[in-house]
Amino acid sequence: MLKAPKHQVAGHLASDGKLGPLVDDLGRFYKPLQGEGRGSKELAFYETFSSDTRVPDHIRKFFPVFYGSQLLEASNGSGLCLHLVLQDIVSGRINPSIIDVKIGSRTWYPEASDDYIKKCLEKDARTTTVSLGFRIAGLQLYEGKESGFWKPGRKEVQSFTVDNVRSVMRRFVSSDSSIGNENPDCSFAPTIYGGPAGILEQLLELKAWFEDQTTYHFHSCSLLILFDKESVLKGSTPVAEVKLIDFAHVLEGKGVIDHNFLGGLCSLIKFVSDVLSESKASSIEADVESEKPHNCTNNGNCT
Repeated sequence: MLKAPKHQVAGHLASDGKLGPLVDDLGRFYKPLQGEGRGSKELAFYETFSSDTRVPDHIRKFFPVFYGSQLLEASNGSGLCLHLVLQDIVSGRINPSIIDVKIGSRTWYPEASDDYIKKCLEKDARTTTVSLGFRIAGLQLYEGKESGFWKPGRKEVQSFTVDNVRSVMRRFVSSDSSIGNENPDCSFAPTIYGGPAGILEQLLELKAWFEDQTTYHFHSCSLLILFDKESVLKGSTPVAEVKLIDFAHVLEGKGVIDHNFLGGLCSLIKFVSDVLSESKASSIEADVESEKPHNCTNNGNCT
């Protein structure tokens, strides 16, 4: 039984008679091939990448598992349509918090048409793409059983300023991520962003590869950051993940480092690192404050 993804935060949605991706209950994600040759290019990338021996095994975990392609009934009722069959990244997660980050200060690719480049330049300029080297393309933050998810619309997300991005990165790892909270505590930062298996360590692992690899140039790709907030609240060990998605505009690297992607990735790492550092500093201050004597009398006795 195929259905529209419950936790999709960006891209084309399979709703209201529109063509979009579908999922099943077995952990697979079915993405219809996009028009204008983009879908066939993405399929070609997955076919090449899945068998490319130049890609280290430890890097493959950052990409969805590719199961091939399959003809399926399109979500918009237009008939059979070829779909990519991929790993459903959020399968098994109950209430995942997710941020979709489009990486790079330039989202267009060299072979694109003038109209496409113009469209990208306009969007890049009015978002944080140019100023930060990345922009948030979509997100959902789980706030709790009563509030559910905060999932801003596309227009709101595209209007995010640098300060908005910083706030989202802080709220993403806070115990109280509600909109009205202007000072999120970032209490989950050491667990989600930090640690040997945290988001920062995963981003640094990706960075090390991009500093060396010259095989591919990833134009207009997104990086998903996700974890289960509920598992943290219950005290269990959360599994924070980083995944790369959307490969319709990947080109051959031809022996040149992908500086566009690498620059955006480094900028994102700086944001994550800053939040983690702030949370550690706040924790130290709280510990120092708690160790101070509370009441002192004139004779010097403190309790």
